[in-house]
Amino acid sequence: MYIRPYRSMDAKPLLELATVVHGEGYLDLLRLQQYIELGCADGLNASFVAYQQARLVGYRLSFSAGCWQPDSWCSPRLWPVAAEDMAYFKSVAVEPDCQGQGIGSALLKASVAVLQQQGAKAGLAHLWQQSPGNSAVRYFTKAGGQLIAEHPDKWLALSLNQSYFCPVCQGECHCSAAEMVLVF
Repeated sequence: MYIRPYRSMDAKPLLELATVVHGEGYLDLLRLQQYIELGCADGLNASFVAYQQARLVGYRLSFSAGCWQPDSWCSPRLWPVAAEDMAYFKSVAVEPDCQGQGIGSALLKASVAVLQQQGAKAGLAHLWQQSPGNSAVRYFTKAGGQLIAEHPDKWLALSLNQSYFCPVCQGECHCSAAEMVLVF
């Protein structure tokens, strides 16, 4: 396995993987480009991809501290660090046939290392509680993440307004998010 920072040539396979794992309409090229920009600071890119041979098998999109704005799904009063010191783990996916091989953990470690160099003290994530076997929350908890709050219907607006098709709900998404923090 080979892990490196995201490059524009990774866009097509990354979007294909995002669709397989998260569902149609979860991510598009415009949003991907915006997300990559939010993870670049001090000449460093906090978003990473994983390849096995020539196949993209995983990605991690992360936003640099101070480059993103908390929204109504965030609970900054409960965070252990100030908002300006908080990075954001936007999205992760690993090919279903490659899950359980440590790819997600390796991508997280790579992002954390860069986010620390950029000055972040912690990272926030909204983890998909309905992921198969609740694997998203289990993986982030194993990495040291702490639960801050739970948010029902986190992706409902995405399914209603941006054509997101949830693979669990089979359309209109009523999945919950676990708001979790990983202190560096």
